Amino acid sequence: MLIKYFYDEALAQASYLVGCPKTGEALVIDPARDVAPYLAAAERAGLRITQVTETHIHADFVSGLRELAARTGATMYVSDIGDAAWKYAFAGEPNVIPLRDGDRWMVGNVQVEVIHTPGHTPEHIAFMITDTAAADQPIGIFTGDFLFVGDVGRPDLLEAAAGMVGTKEPGARRQFHSVQRFKALPDYLQIWPGHGAGSACGKALGAIPSTTLGYEKRFNPAFRFTDEDEFVRWLLDGQPEPPRYFAQMKRVNKVGPALLSQVAQPERLTPARLREALAAGGQVFDLRDQADFERAHLRGAISAPASSASFSTYVGWFVDYSRPTYLILPDVERLDAVLKALRAIGVDDVAGYAGPEAVGDGAEGLALITARQLGARLRSNGIVVLDVRGKAEYDALHIRGATHIPLGYLRDRLAELPRDHDIAVYCASGYRSTIAASLLRGAGFDRVASMPDHIETWAQLLPVERGR
Repeated sequence: MLIKYFYDEALAQASYLVGCPKTGEALVIDPARDVAPYLAAAERAGLRITQVTETHIHADFVSGLRELAARTGATMYVSDIGDAAWKYAFAGEPNVIPLRDGDRWMVGNVQVEVIHTPGHTPEHIAFMITDTAAADQPIGIFTGDFLFVGDVGRPDLLEAAAGMVGTKEPGARRQFHSVQRFKALPDYLQIWPGHGAGSACGKALGAIPSTTLGYEKRFNPAFRFTDEDEFVRWLLDGQPEPPRYFAQMKRVNKVGPALLSQVAQPERLTPARLREALAAGGQVFDLRDQADFERAHLRGAISAPASSASFSTYVGWFVDYSRPTYLILPDVERLDAVLKALRAIGVDDVAGYAGPEAVGDGAEGLALITARQLGARLRSNGIVVLDVRGKAEYDALHIRGATHIPLGYLRDRLAELPRDHDIAVYCASGYRSTIAASLLRGAGFDRVASMPDHIETWAQLLPVERGR
């Protein structure tokens, strides 16, 4: 048996190729939309991708299930568990095999057994693997978004991101029973999760790529609970804010994403045409570096520096999927990499792009305020301090008297901010505060400044409150 590991740093998402060298067959589990890495790995190993599957209807990235099947002719295996609201719309297609708890199939000499692990989502399944050519017992389990290193999948996304009110507590209770079921399995089993540290699908994911069930039983907090109500309270407490695009991903992956061959390429625009699109109310994301945006930018464009591996997440917070998107690139040579990252979260309708030359005459600078300058202003009062970090960050440490609005919710809560006061925006490093300032400026707030200082600086220079 052969196992290959693939990891997308931007989305903290893991996928796997399981192959049988003797028969030349291979299965891909939880593929991303960009399927080129799987095709290349299979070719190097002398394998044919004959099957593809996933653990659930993903919320945080566009699935590559159908893309890979279209490119290879592979059979798709999908969960057929849960109510009608969470079943695949394309499950009736000829090359799709529905799966239920206890089902088994073969990838050459490798046996795959389905374990229903509801909680993160109702239809969630895991895959227990046995290399029958070498053993009569399983070697490990691909756990998707059920079991991570040091954590378990959050059960509140259907409610928090997809608007399905009243689903998070039942989901947490199902997650409790899934954990209890895994307590009865052998400690030696290897665990290959679907995400690592940085994913919003849990609150405390570990950074190492795999673990063992025995290790998780000893050190994962989820396995310490014997009381269901206590487990539910623990699991629902402190979950991070889910990006807005999660709701779109659920819809797209349930229906079936468009194949990449069907997605149109964007047009290169002149600076004048880009400005016309912006003036007409088009959504423009400026992907240049933070410092470049601060020096000069087009008012109304949202900053999301592509220098960060997770820039697409911030685009996902604010993109309107029903409208075309326009981009200002730091370098037009980076177009393909940018489109790949955006298409991974379903931003397919990119109508046009321009290079950094689009920001020229008439561009505005972004006002900056240092922590030391803010300290002086605080003593004389008259300035609003806006913290745009997540709730857990704010609760742990924040500037005394700050207004807290997490970045992703800022556009919906503009009415809470005064337009006749100076506003100083801060985060942990200046990245999110620049994005927030760009949003505020585009919404007509004229008296906005971003604080570029790192948390280690402002925490020493300004009055702060720790822990709540």
